[in-house]
Amino acid sequence: MALQSLALIESWPVPTAAAGVVRADGAVLGAQGPVGLRFPLASVTKPLAAYAVLVAYEEGAIELDEPAGPPGSTVRHLLAHTSGLAFDEHRVTAAPGERRLYSNAGFEQLGDHVAKATDIPFAEYLRQAVLEPLGMTDTSLEGSPAKDGVSTVTDLLRFAAEVQAPRLLDPRTVAQAMTVQYPGTKGVLPGYGHQNPNDWGLGLEIRDAKSPHWTGGSSSPRTFGHFGQSGTFLWIDPDARAAGVALTDRAFGPWAIEAWPVFTDAVLAELRG
Repeated sequence: MALQSLALIESWPVPTAAAGVVRADGAVLGAQGPVGLRFPLASVTKPLAAYAVLVAYEEGAIELDEPAGPPGSTVRHLLAHTSGLAFDEHRVTAAPGERRLYSNAGFEQLGDHVAKATDIPFAEYLRQAVLEPLGMTDTSLEGSPAKDGVSTVTDLLRFAAEVQAPRLLDPRTVAQAMTVQYPGTKGVLPGYGHQNPNDWGLGLEIRDAKSPHWTGGSSSPRTFGHFGQSGTFLWIDPDARAAGVALTDRAFGPWAIEAWPVFTDAVLAELRG
């Protein structure tokens, strides 16, 4: 099955784009564009970083509810963007659990926390815990665990297959990661405005009934994933039993708000036959 809908990326107003769709068994249902080209991920780095944090949890190096970040905050708060830390500054703007404050600073503190607990620099821990076992040889973390990953569509399809059928983590841990943490929490979804509720799991944004949204109108409420300001996204739709990845070299903006849902709806329609 080669998905014809992936060809829609050729009409996107971007210099370069690549995309692919993968099932849980690792079968690539289609790919388009330079899938081996490395692109900056921006915040699509966060699901990779979160997966490494969860490996550290399963290895016993950390606990999800142990203190981390600002006073009163835990690893879970940091993963779920409810630590109270500001977006890009290491300052507290709310009490833990009070609001969904999307925070790059929170993921940087997560990286520091895991590095201290394991005595391994976080970029190296990510490589050993996630990238190497999955054969993601063209992926690396070049700085902040919030936004400085670089990868290819081919590598991210490997990761998306893993999340759908976990081998590195207990499936119960992944189920927790895709379950709403701190239900009912309000907040701003960057690029899409205030959402009530603004549901997140552990390092993964959950679609639920959010509108507007970067996934498709036909995406199931259980869809989860992340998009990045570098013009990138990764979604996993458990109801469709598939995951989609798209990487570009044009910053997120109105073009993406318009093009991405159309693309995702076309892919899902083709999957459903």
